[in-house]
Amino acid sequence: MQSDCDPDRPAHPGVFPTREARKSDHQPAGCSVNFPVSVVLPAGGTGERTGLLTPKQFCSFLGRPLISYTVQAFERVPWIQRIVVVVAKENVDLMTDIIQRFQHRKVRVVPGGSTRHRSICNGVLALGEGEEEERPKVVIIHDAVRPFVEEDFLYKIAMAAKEQGAAGAIRPLVSTVIATTQEGYLDHSLERAKYRASEMPQGFTYDVIYQAYQRCSESDFEFGTECLHLALQYCGTNAKLLQGPPTLWKVTYKRDLAAAESIIKETLSGTACVITGGSAQAVTLADALQKAVGALDTELDVIPDLLGENARYLLKESNFIQVSVNGSSLSEVETLLRDLEAVNQAVLHPLVVIWMHLSTSDELSVSGRAVEPAAIMDLASAAKLQNILLYGIQLHQSKDAELWERSVLKVAEITSALIRERSPALVGQLLQA
Repeated sequence: MQSDCDPDRPAHPGVFPTREARKSDHQPAGCSVNFPVSVVLPAGGTGERTGLLTPKQFCSFLGRPLISYTVQAFERVPWIQRIVVVVAKENVDLMTDIIQRFQHRKVRVVPGGSTRHRSICNGVLALGEGEEEERPKVVIIHDAVRPFVEEDFLYKIAMAAKEQGAAGAIRPLVSTVIATTQEGYLDHSLERAKYRASEMPQGFTYDVIYQAYQRCSESDFEFGTECLHLALQYCGTNAKLLQGPPTLWKVTYKRDLAAAESIIKETLSGTACVITGGSAQAVTLADALQKAVGALDTELDVIPDLLGENARYLLKESNFIQVSVNGSSLSEVETLLRDLEAVNQAVLHPLVVIWMHLSTSDELSVSGRAVEPAAIMDLASAAKLQNILLYGIQLHQSKDAELWERSVLKVAEITSALIRERSPALVGQLLQA
């Protein structure tokens, strides 16, 4: 087996890096393969079970369609060369627009057929176009509505498919399977321990999946759904079955869309970067906030600025807290917004910026000025067009230790809620703590 894989590396969702990976200065090498691997994503379903007019793969949360999250999961895998998305003919333009809008790479859109197998077959044929040496060694087939596929598990599928000709994910059955009579009575039940649910992803050598579709019957094309069965029946290839992680679940019903959004939000809210500007008062607040927010399951990195080595946070972080202690100036947060717009990270998901204005008692008594709400509202409105959500929090530094501690705890709760919920309704609000 020619590969490069760290067996001790923890599995992580492919859509976003885990909290540990996001905190690390260097991403783990992970797993890689030295043979060409491509992906077919069938996305031609109508989504009848969601009860929505829009097919579920095109339903949006956090401003982005579900299919885009799945595509990103595969784009994050460096050893996957090409991704073919197969959609209904009437949705080709829509899918093409999604690819352009969210700047996806390595992706080609192919019109699907009238059934699942016909659509997958079209995707396989598209991968086989051109010279023979351009064809992938292994083809991974995955449902477009399973956005949380893990890179480590894709590696296992790819390697098993290369060795065995076919491989697929399985999961334990949750419920007992029963058969009924035509009259609606119980006929018999299956012993659950002996059976498994077939899941995605599935992997095949190109020759196996191509020949399977060349040889299968019209009945298979019309009514079949299991690719592993075609490989066994028409190529004699007995697939290697691998226990898949719980993250392989499929968005099927309307409630699953809400669950998927919740998972994305939870992943995005795991860490944040606090920028102090080097002020001693800001550092004191950041350190206190770091301890308080940690108890709320969010971890903070405290840095003085985004210069030099710290500029890497612009590319790896989704949440930023800019602490200002100099009057009511918004210049620091304006600079941060320009830097974020320049790296264009917000194209994939909304970024959160919290401007935290710290006022001392002396400052208030001398100036008597408060932050002008209209100023932050105007800035937030412009940032929102770039998919950056700007919020404001104002707090006063009290000399009373107990009162100051309560204020920090309140700020920590507000900060965690803003990062977790990513609510467009609160954009531009200046909250008091």
